[in-house]
Amino acid sequence: TEGKMGFEDMIAGAPTMRSVVRLGQRAAASSIPILILGESGVGKEVIARCIQGASDRAGKPFISVNCGAIPENLVESILFGHEKGSFTGAHEKKLGKFVEADGGTLFLDEVGELPLDMQVKLLRVLQEGEVDAVGSRRPTKIDVRIISATNRDLESEVAGGRFREDLYYRIAGMTLNLPALRQRPQDIAPIVEQ
Repeated sequence: TEGKMGFEDMIAGAPTMRSVVRLGQRAAASSIPILILGESGVGKEVIARCIQGASDRAGKPFISVNCGAIPENLVESILFGHEKGSFTGAHEKKLGKFVEADGGTLFLDEVGELPLDMQVKLLRVLQEGEVDAVGSRRPTKIDVRIISATNRDLESEVAGGRFREDLYYRIAGMTLNLPALRQRPQDIAPIVEQ
């Protein structure tokens, strides 16, 4: 999908949302990684799309990946791609989500669900700016803005050893806390009527 949604398209009449929108607009003006925190259903992907739409990446690819919905054995192939024949069932070369998002934004929803071995690979991609497809002999350079989201408390996941601390600091260049809908009742009717 092309990232052309802007903050003016967002339902954010509640006072608690105004500061979120202001922070989102500031985030859009930079290219730092953003972590969006909030319960399921509060609109984390909507604000991610607004950030892209208000940034200099507007109109470029916006690729969304639900990290919690990918079978564990396919995470690497889906995120980073694979070469034909690199494993059983790899009948053709597949670009990963990072390469699909090149020039635009990659939205990693439920990033807290990533297995630890994939967290290591994700950290490397973010540090190096290149991806290694499964079975590939050379890495592919990428230019991708990362926006991550989770409904988990990542700080306690880090403390419990379930999420890498170095990756947490890498993806949380700026953190946006989205309030639950029950904390912004005036936004519920307009959202339902969309």
